[in-house]
Amino acid sequence: MIQKLKQNQFLFEELVKRDFKTKYKGTLLGMIWSILSPLLMLLVMRLVFTRFFAYSTEHYTIYLFCGTLVFNYFNESTSQGMEVLVGNASIFTKVNVPKYLFLFSKNTQTLINFGLTLGVFVVFCILDNIIFTWRWVLLVFPVFCLLLFNLGIGMILSALYVFFRDMKYLWTIMTQLIMYMSAIFYTIDRYGQTAQYLFLLNPIYLFIRYFRKIVIDMQIPSVWFHLLMAADTILAFCIGCFMYKKYNHKFLYYV
Repeated sequence: MIQKLKQNQFLFEELVKRDFKTKYKGTLLGMIWSILSPLLMLLVMRLVFTRFFAYSTEHYTIYLFCGTLVFNYFNESTSQGMEVLVGNASIFTKVNVPKYLFLFSKNTQTLINFGLTLGVFVVFCILDNIIFTWRWVLLVFPVFCLLLFNLGIGMILSALYVFFRDMKYLWTIMTQLIMYMSAIFYTIDRYGQTAQYLFLLNPIYLFIRYFRKIVIDMQIPSVWFHLLMAADTILAFCIGCFMYKKYNHKFLYYV
């Protein structure tokens, strides 16, 4: 896979440039929307939920930001990645190129957006008097896992979307459900122990929780927490690769 990416490096770079130009074409603010959009979502949540949760949650703005930062990256990567095969059918039906190249280019664009928002997140942490420790280096682990997880889910969704166009509407509903089940704006302390364990079945909650443990609690998650996150990531990525390999030729007939 890496070798094929190197062989198609020029096409990959051009696809990334095209994705940026297409996304912000006709807008006045351009790439600024990459930062402004999650900030507006953070502001809305801050105004709506402060009355209910802020008084019992330390550094509530950062608590919210951790949730929106991770979820927005996941939502943007998977939702946009779903249509990469159908949207680029005119290319791979005429030229023999790896089909995952289109998904990787789309995820590169969303990763850059995530990096820009992460920079704003650091500024908010400074303003909120968050203590920076060496543990911040460990955030590389959840970011890397989230990148692979998004790629895996993106491959699954884009493969299914070729055969079932209803996936676009089903995934919109699913992401809303995932958002409410990821404890973005509330804490899980009020739930029983069994219910708290059930939250761990949601991979997005794991990524969010990892950020909060490092940034707010200044603690390193346990070994089993790392293993659980890695298992979710590997499972999603492997299933995605399997589907792309299995239906590689069938894609040509359904796009």
